[in-house]
Amino acid sequence: MGEALKQAQMAFDRGEVPVGAVVVAEKRIIARAYNQTEQLNDVTAHAEMLALTSAFNYLGAKYLKECTLYVTLEPCVMCAGAQYWAQLGKLVYGARDIRRGYSIHERNLLHPKTEVVGGLLEVESEALMKSFFSKLRP
Repeated sequence: MGEALKQAQMAFDRGEVPVGAVVVAEKRIIARAYNQTEQLNDVTAHAEMLALTSAFNYLGAKYLKECTLYVTLEPCVMCAGAQYWAQLGKLVYGARDIRRGYSIHERNLLHPKTEVVGGLLEVESEALMKSFFSKLRP
């Protein structure tokens, strides 16, 4: 998760919403990404989406059953849907997203076999988000 936080800091430094993600397979990071919606003019360029795409390319496969995605913020519905289709093995996230996170919905949007762990480095992830938004809305 520390590496995901480094990616989130990179997003912060570039004026992007500070969310970072890494994908791990066999105890190795195979993909890293941070939000790039402003840079790419693409509302789908969330850290998770970019990291998943990179992991698919690295593995040459369309499923990530043996992979873990570490992300600093609870995924949104779009990202949860992508994780569903990828059949992600495990999701580990930092801060909850009480407004747009996938868990605010009544049904689980992740694949039924995806293991979920929330709250890892939650304080640090939240602090980065609060710092970013306090600059936008003083």
